[in-house]
Amino acid sequence: MKSCAFCIVIFFFFIPSPAQSLEQAEGIPASLAADFIHSVIEAGRTTYSKKVVEHLTRQDAIAASENWEQENTLLLPAQFLSMSSKISNSRRVGMKYRLMRLWPINKHNSPRSQNEKLGLEEVVKNPNKPFTWLIPREGRWYFEAIYPDIAVSKTCPNCHNNHPNSPKTDFEKGSVMGGIIIDLPLGRRTEKNVDKKFLLAPEVVADYVRSVLDSDRTVYAQHVVNRLEEQGILRSKEKWNNEKALMLPAQFLLNSAEVIKTKKLGLDFRLISLYPINPLNRPANEFEQNGLESVEVHPIRPYTQITKVGRKKYFQAIYPDIAVTRGCVNCHNGHPRSPKKDFALDDMMGGILVSFPIK
Repeated sequence: MKSCAFCIVIFFFFIPSPAQSLEQAEGIPASLAADFIHSVIEAGRTTYSKKVVEHLTRQDAIAASENWEQENTLLLPAQFLSMSSKISNSRRVGMKYRLMRLWPINKHNSPRSQNEKLGLEEVVKNPNKPFTWLIPREGRWYFEAIYPDIAVSKTCPNCHNNHPNSPKTDFEKGSVMGGIIIDLPLGRRTEKNVDKKFLLAPEVVADYVRSVLDSDRTVYAQHVVNRLEEQGILRSKEKWNNEKALMLPAQFLLNSAEVIKTKKLGLDFRLISLYPINPLNRPANEFEQNGLESVEVHPIRPYTQITKVGRKKYFQAIYPDIAVTRGCVNCHNGHPRSPKKDFALDDMMGGILVSFPIK
């Protein structure tokens, strides 16, 4: 298993403005930034659907249900995504995202404008590309993108098809059930064609990526692992694959990283640690070593750099990875290969290294 003790690495700059012109700085086009963000959202949703809900259903251990709190069950995948988006949006990082439906069970998930309705209709017809547009709002330009929300497991269509309030009851695995809208602020600008003139600062994009990762981790750790362990229903284990057990929160991130790699966007992240159970998770170079030491002392500021591989430039940053569940602490403190056995809840166990290409 790859250790729970890690840092989050994402390459950043200090105190950036939300958007910068091509003449001023290197950066990320808004459309690519939205692709990065969506890939993380989709990876978390896929990991939860397949590695948690489907796995535990096959093991006849626990089901997912709409009233999960009262019934002591798992959240539905759509509820997982919605809860994660609310946490991320509440952090006021600038970027926002949410789930939408043309055929919602919950009316709050309906499109909120004609553009959103049109975008949903388009991604249902053509799910191979997002529907995007620019919109001025209160003196600020925003880039908005709608991506198809595809049923990656049978749980989602079964819930909608059998729900008494569902206006559509013929969904299948692989169906486009709705959309995910991502809203990116581009700054206070008056120029036209702002999407061509302005790039998002890499450190801002990294903050957005980290916000989604951290929100998914929070929902999984608090509302799945902690809740079910405290109630004595299930335990999280290193070797969860063939058991009635939950994967550890660190394994959740690692599985999401594997899903993201399949998108071939250049976005990547991995877990690293000064005290790894798996030697492969040691810092691989001076930057990673210095970054882990830095965020251990200054956890509110990521450690960043721009690096070059061949002709390509990459932005990287390291964020602290905090022990958010008792399972993380127990795994490391009790593991025979762990070099550190006195972790406590809320300790920094390592970091996550995130990197992506920049122009």
